[in-house]
This record gives sequence, C-alpha cells and structure tokens, in this order.
Amino acid sequence: MFSYSPVNYSIDLVLPSLRGRKVTSLGVLFDFTGGAKGTSVQQVADMVNEKWFSEAIKEEPDLFLLAGHMPIMKEDPLDKWPLVFNAIRALHPCTPILILGAQYDGRSMALQSGRYMETIGKNTFTFAGCAKVKVQYHTGIKDADFDTTLGTFITRGLKALAEKFGLNLVYGNAPRDYTMNQSPYPSDSSLLSLFAEKALPYALSVNNTRNKIPNLIIVNAFSQRFDLYSGPFTKDDQMTVSFYPDRFLYISNVSLSDAKKALSALNGSRPLIRRDFDFESREHGSKEDDLQYVDEKYNAWLRDMSSHTNVEGRATRSQTPGYVTKDSCPGIGDDTLHTPLVYYDIPRYLHSEYPDVPETAPIDLVFIDYIEPRVLTFLNDVQTVKLYRSSDVEIYSHVLANEALGIYAQAHWN
Repeated sequence: MFSYSPVNYSIDLVLPSLRGRKVTSLGVLFDFTGGAKGTSVQQVADMVNEKWFSEAIKEEPDLFLLAGHMPIMKEDPLDKWPLVFNAIRALHPCTPILILGAQYDGRSMALQSGRYMETIGKNTFTFAGCAKVKVQYHTGIKDADFDTTLGTFITRGLKALAEKFGLNLVYGNAPRDYTMNQSPYPSDSSLLSLFAEKALPYALSVNNTRNKIPNLIIVNAFSQRFDLYSGPFTKDDQMTVSFYPDRFLYISNVSLSDAKKALSALNGSRPLIRRDFDFESREHGSKEDDLQYVDEKYNAWLRDMSSHTNVEGRATRSQTPGYVTKDSCPGIGDDTLHTPLVYYDIPRYLHSEYPDVPETAPIDLVFIDYIEPRVLTFLNDVQTVKLYRSSDVEIYSHVLANEALGIYAQAHWN
C-alpha cells in the first residue's frame, strides 16, 4: 500500500519578479500508470481530498499558480485540472489562477505550450521557441540586459557538465536535415529511413561474425525521439535523437517470407508502450497506454495543423514553417506567424532493406530486445513449421540502438 505525500511541498512562494506578491504554487501530474517499479502516482481526484492539499489552499494568496504535466483541453479524458480548479474556486471565488500545462473563467487562464521545451508560453500567452535568441526576440530584451547572474551561473555549469561527459564530441557532419514526420517514410530526408536502412545495418555489421548472413532488422519507430539537423552531429545530439539503449537480438534461419509476414503483423498490431526509464523490467503493454496516448494526441494535432494550408487567411509564402497555434481566446495565438509544418504518418515498426534472396531463403531476423515477446508471438502466428521460443533468441550485437547513429556518422560523415 502506497502512502502519498507531495513532492517539495511549499505553500507560499514569494517571487521577486512579482514584487512581493504571494503565490501558492502546486504541481500536478495526470493519472499516470506507467511508472517504474516501486513508484505510483496518486490520482488527481484523490489528491484534492488530502489534508495537505486543503491546508495548502486554505489561505488566500495573490495568485494560484498550477503547473503540471497534464493536458488542459476539457474534452480530453486526461484533463483533470477542473478537479484542482474547482477545489480552489470553492474557497476563493475571485482569486486569479494561472494554469501552466483553456480558459476556465474570467479570472483564470490555462496555458499549454511546448513539447519537451520546443516552445515556451509567456504571460502574454503567445508561443516562443526556447532558444535564447528567440526568447530575446519575443521579449524585446537586448543582450546587455537579458543575462542574469543566476542564468550565467547555470550556463557555465551546463557547459562544465557537457565537457565532463564528452557531450561535445563530434561524430561527423550531417549533410542535411533528417526529420521524423516532416519527410515521407521512406525517403532520403527521413530520419527513420536513415536509422533503419543505413545506420543500423552498418553499425550492427561492425566486428560481427554474422555480417555476411542476410538479415532483416526490425526496430520500433518511436525509438527515435527528435529530428536530426545538418551540421556537426555530437554525442549530445545522439542522446537527444536516439535515446533508448536497446540491445539487438536475432533468430536464425527464419525464411524471408515469414520475417516479412511477422513485420506486417507487428505494424497492424496494438501499439506497444515503452515504460520510460524502466529498462530492466521491460513491461509490455498496459490497459491504459498513457505514453502512446500522449504521442497520438500530439501527432493528431500536427496532422490537423498540416491539413490547413491557410489558417484563417494568415499563411503566406513569405512565412517560415513552424507551429501554428489556435486557442480559446479571441484573436491570433502566435506573435510570429508561420506556415504549418508538413506532416507525414509513419509506421509503428521500421525495417532495413529486404535482402536480395529468394522468399524461402533463411535469414537472420534481427530486432530490439524490447519487442521480443511480440516478435515471437507474431512469428508463431504466421507459420506452423516451428514453434519459436525465447531459447531460440540470441544476442546479435553488443552495439546498442542509441549508439548506431554515432558509429554510422564516424564512418560516413567525415
């Protein structure tokens, strides 16, 4: 049985930028069920009934600041902000509430911006990229006045950490941009094509005694997290683009035909959810696929944005591509106008190029360890000649998935 308590619990927060005004700040996470072993997230409906929560909101501040990893769209089933909002409003009908995570009433505002810090929302409720030069542009603050003593100290610390862990190591120079969803898959500018069709086949062949045996490599598309941009490709970039340290396994003597059928079955299956940071247990799937749900909502938004070539008559050829936001407030939500980003759907599972062998020829079926149970299931579904078990699975290479791009770049981008 878990005993819940708030993390870093603090009721009153005095911020210098607010000139001594008193702020009650609360952090909330959506009803997440995909935590690592030994952890649990309390549901929001239960949290608002806790004694500490009642004590935290009892005294009226100048402002309630609610920040959390949770959507703010009222039609979204994961949006539990109304529970927190209504609990506060029951005690303080007129106190301003700012939610960072829709507008709830005339004295409150909720702001949902960014995806992994891709954009920043500011108090005028427009969206800005989080790069320093972009924040300066949107705030109108010049160089001499922008940097603070604390900010400079943090920057020096981050640079020291980058040096300590070798994050500035350059593997090579990427010849072009490679994107996940802004390029069709497969294509020369697709990150997924680069990873599955070039980087993996090369990286897994290095010092591998099985590199002369035809193979088919299968990997989860969501093993890649962000776009890869032209120019120096560093260790830091590799960790950003390709985060997960998956091992590669294989089953030998699988016919090419059966391998293709298993791949097709994988791409037609229910999404498989990765349990973030739980690399040892590797739990597979869940009743409520929280993480996939978030990705699907984000991709649905990109897909919808891409379908509008002219948003309220704002898009022109002179505008650069970028996010086009639309909120519940009157007027335009962006202070810098963009043309909508192009969006292409991608499969759940990627594969290397098919080997040039007959359909009945035996090959090595190579795949990441994370999907082993599914590969075995579908491989047994598509043929009846052999019942494949875990004992048929062996380690293919000691190269991990998050190392492949760097190995490829060292050999091909120098």
